[in-house]
Amino acid sequence: MAEARDGPMQIDVMILGREYRVTCRDNEREELQRAVAHLDTRMREIRDAGKVSGVDRIAVMAALNIANDLLRERKEPPARRGAATTSSVDAPDAQRRIKAMQAAIDKALAPQERLF
Repeated sequence: MAEARDGPMQIDVMILGREYRVTCRDNEREELQRAVAHLDTRMREIRDAGKVSGVDRIAVMAALNIANDLLRERKEPPARRGAATTSSVDAPDAQRRIKAMQAAIDKALAPQERLF
């Protein structure tokens, strides 16, 4: 049986059908795989909604959505964290902010589209 390593190692992960090589410690591998699965799910949801095209834009939108979720959770009182539901993420204010972020991303990335 191989001894567990605590040093950095490279592993291949799949996100939205693309393979990426990332470095992590063996004791962080399970957490990394959960993060990859979460990111892949979020990116697929955005892609399948059909409003955003291009892997770069999908990745940025997923990152913004995940960051928004994290900041909202940090802001929420500890007593309410256990009672949070998915519906709180779809609040009208969050939807408005996400649309504003999408518009800002579209505007920032528009000049790059001419390169392809």
